Amino acid sequence: MSDFDSLAAATQAARTVRPTGVERSFGQDEVIVTKTDLKGRITYANDVFCRVSAIEEGELLGRPHSIIRHPEMPKAVFQLLWDTLKDRRELFAYVVNLAGDGAHYWVLAHVTPSIGPNGEVLGYHSNRRLPDPRAIREIEPIYRSLIAEERRHGRAADAARAGCDLLHQMLAERSTDYDRFVWSLTNGAAA
Repeated sequence: MSDFDSLAAATQAARTVRPTGVERSFGQDEVIVTKTDLKGRITYANDVFCRVSAIEEGELLGRPHSIIRHPEMPKAVFQLLWDTLKDRRELFAYVVNLAGDGAHYWVLAHVTPSIGPNGEVLGYHSNRRLPDPRAIREIEPIYRSLIAEERRHGRAADAARAGCDLLHQMLAERSTDYDRFVWSLTNGAAA
């Protein structure tokens, strides 16, 4: 289990928030911004993030970013995210988050490593924008399939691996990869 998985598991165990099924939105001109350290602990959260997540800044700083992880979000997408960041590359991803009051909200996330003056990775920076509802309608059934596959496995690492295998298979059937697929949804035409 990676450090990030350990943090996520600890966060899930410590949280008692249950999804209410209420969807929250935010303005098209708003940007949710967070920064984390190398372990994924929040070092900065803007006011939009605090409002939409229904969690005050004081409760966020120092906590793992997975504090907002929705149980219907596939492990495979987070595995892809961390694998991409370890390669010092950025990733765009559709993500559903769980707010502190049980509401959920979809974002189009852009996550990138924060590089220091000597070329070292200092942490991670994430901007999230309001996604197009058409893109969410395309991604939801894919994520449901990934979750169903992941729930067939007891260990988190096995679940993430099985989800990743299925995600790559689904993308291969579309002759695309995750980056191109996300951009095809963002531009309004699925790959």
